[in-house]
Amino acid sequence: MLHPSYTEIIDAVNSDVEPGEQPVVQSRYSIVIATSKRARQLIAGEEASVPSYGKKPLSVAVEELYKGRVKIMNDEEISDDAVNEGDRAPE
Repeated sequence: MLHPSYTEIIDAVNSDVEPGEQPVVQSRYSIVIATSKRARQLIAGEEASVPSYGKKPLSVAVEELYKGRVKIMNDEEISDDAVNEGDRAPE
């Protein structure tokens, strides 16, 4: 059996959701997609937010999701961030 399980990861990702709000993740499919996207980011050279020495990118991505070090964003949040990025003054 894998640890953490799909259920444990879904619970960890949805832990910040207030009662009555729609959960961020509702299915195993969503977790698989989010984890694979994060693993591809790690392969492309992004810095891991958990110790990653000797671990495969997918294992690191699972651990990051489980520990809440990365956030799964829906399409609405992504577009809001893009708008907010454009509003910032250049450095």
